[in-house]
Amino acid sequence: MAFPESRAAIRAAEARLAEAVGLTASIGLTIVHSAVFPLRARRPSTLLGEGQVEAAHQAIEENQVGVVVVDAALTPVQQRNLERAWGCKVIDRTGLILEIFGERARTKEGTLQVELAHLEYQRTRLVRSWTHLERQRGGFGFLGGPGESQIEIDRRLIGERIVKLKRELEQVRRTRGLHRAARTRVPFPVVALVGYTNAGKSTLFNALTGAGVYAQDQLFATLDPTMRAIKLPSGRTVILSDTVGFISDLPTQLIEAFRATLEEVAAADIILHVRDVAHPDTTSQRNDVVEVLSEMAEGPDPALDENWPSRTIEVLNKADLLGGVAGVPGGDHAASVAVSALTGEGLDPLRAALDARLAAGMETAEYRLPPSDGARIAWLYQHGEVLTREDGEETIHLTVRLSPADRARFEQPG
Repeated sequence: MAFPESRAAIRAAEARLAEAVGLTASIGLTIVHSAVFPLRARRPSTLLGEGQVEAAHQAIEENQVGVVVVDAALTPVQQRNLERAWGCKVIDRTGLILEIFGERARTKEGTLQVELAHLEYQRTRLVRSWTHLERQRGGFGFLGGPGESQIEIDRRLIGERIVKLKRELEQVRRTRGLHRAARTRVPFPVVALVGYTNAGKSTLFNALTGAGVYAQDQLFATLDPTMRAIKLPSGRTVILSDTVGFISDLPTQLIEAFRATLEEVAAADIILHVRDVAHPDTTSQRNDVVEVLSEMAEGPDPALDENWPSRTIEVLNKADLLGGVAGVPGGDHAASVAVSALTGEGLDPLRAALDARLAAGMETAEYRLPPSDGARIAWLYQHGEVLTREDGEETIHLTVRLSPADRARFEQPG
């Protein structure tokens, strides 16, 4: 079920419903009925009005529905009351996305992040139709009070598990930071793929790298970050990183829990914003991604610097659905490239755009080295772009284009 509210001016209710159906189908549920309910005001008890609750109940009975997905954030009380009214399990948008993430996460980091988000979500919902939680357990000592209730014990256990998970995730983040530090010591530029879920990031990743990353026409096919090295036309090596997809109204628990994943975006030299340009709601999807990236650049401890737009190239993907690259509006804009990751059309211009963007941030330097210093000469060829070379008897004169970090590293004494 989808509910058009104030966001309806930005995102049509039908598009939201289609997205909710896609999310639900991605975890193997069969959709037998879907509906859009106009929401004049949120009711504290059931979210919907009485007539809407009854109309939904009739559809549930007619179709023998076992699970209802509500495309909105439900309070624990609303979720409990709707389950009682409809006689079936009810999950909201947050619960649905958590279910998807729990099913897809594969790495240790991914599973830790999902479990943390799930526990944060469940901690507020221990009242939901769990009557056994009202039991009391005896206190300690001869004059102990009534003791902890079962619900208090469960909350305490969840709280202890959350603390443990946060410690483990912090260790994962430190390890990831060490990996990034290692990459800066052998510096290759990092290019991060971001975009709305199902925009084709993993298909583009596979097309550029030749990797076999899981890529399916479903929402949240990728949850764990994957990295591969690729060569650009100039011969420069870059590291391409595939990341989790964004989505509108991403649950707060997941934004916090997946900070480590988003840190790959923050550390990237170039951000490739992959868009499904053939999607009818592509503009709103773009705005949702930009909103999340903007939030990462704000606040007291920003994960992303404020200049991230200047490091971004928009990749207008799925051009094959619009008749090819030539049929994509805005595909020839200076900050965007139209491609079809499926057919490969437009990938060469994309590689050239990456080369040009990296070259724009590089510095030109001249060095005179003795012919015997083969190691340093080879280093310049490996990490920079040699523009000219003049071989003399006693010195070799090189004009090289380098990133500021590489230039500083090469010129440091010792």
